[in-house]
Amino acid sequence: MPKTAVVAGATGFVGAALVRALTDDGYTVRRIGRAADVTWNDRAAIGRAVDGADLLINLAGKSVNCRYTDANRGEILSSRVDTTRELREAVSAAAHPPRVWMNASTATIYRHSTDRPNTESTGRIGHGFSVDVATSWEREFFAGDLPETRRIALRMAIVLGDGPATNLLLRLARFGLGGPQIDGPWFPHRRYRGIGTHPTAAGPSWHRTRGRQKFSWVHLDDVIEAIRFLRDHDDLDGPVNIASHNPTDNRTLMRTLRRAVGVPFGLPAWRWMLEPAMWALRTEPELVLKSRWVLPGRLTDHGFTFAFSELDEAVDDVVSRPRRRR
Repeated sequence: MPKTAVVAGATGFVGAALVRALTDDGYTVRRIGRAADVTWNDRAAIGRAVDGADLLINLAGKSVNCRYTDANRGEILSSRVDTTRELREAVSAAAHPPRVWMNASTATIYRHSTDRPNTESTGRIGHGFSVDVATSWEREFFAGDLPETRRIALRMAIVLGDGPATNLLLRLARFGLGGPQIDGPWFPHRRYRGIGTHPTAAGPSWHRTRGRQKFSWVHLDDVIEAIRFLRDHDDLDGPVNIASHNPTDNRTLMRTLRRAVGVPFGLPAWRWMLEPAMWALRTEPELVLKSRWVLPGRLTDHGFTFAFSELDEAVDDVVSRPRRRR
């Protein structure tokens, strides 16, 4: 029988790759998004798209690669929570709901961690803006009773591929700025304060990591294969970490990027340098300064095998592939 998948957020770099993969798997793909088959806020059309689908995957959400102004903070939260609510209501009302619903989440949900890694069972949830977005997102996703639909929250680490995070880091390396990023004191601000219905305090303003903050990553190809794996394993639901089992640290990451692009040196950047530089790039230092130490406990326990287990080979593959037209 023909299979149908619904992909929300299909125009992002992960979403576009997923649509191609599902099409190769024989699915008819219905897309939900701003420039897709179905647009947000068209509840009737979303309901028709979801009803009878075999698989639903939601990757919608404004990119966090921006300045955390009040307007952007609100849109980052609403673009995740509101779209997830629309889909949940459509699934709840469907005569034939999807068997599996996977919703994007983020490994940033865990605390700034330098002492031990975070798995789904042992991880500690953090605090502040980015964490509050993640917890609000998952709370909306798992709300209500959907007895016929298995729900999985994809707690993805930074995805290596032709996406905004990787391209930013490669650009720094190519311009000779690919040294370690080193945290330090900075003037107080409120951009990382909590948000949502259960806001938390922002926590410490900086951490003395000396460029050794952990960097959890996953190659785009392994994200796609993990989604296929989760689709086919009926005993997996709830939060699942999508991250390589070999995380690295910031110094090693930047050294690897410099080698891959053929730049022999990289200037280190302390926070007092990063703050104005990131302001000029319209993004946030948190993206490179937070220590993200995440392991794929449930995937590993269930026998998932990563195609890219080493950072060097993953970065080399990303750099060697043709870049998308922008």
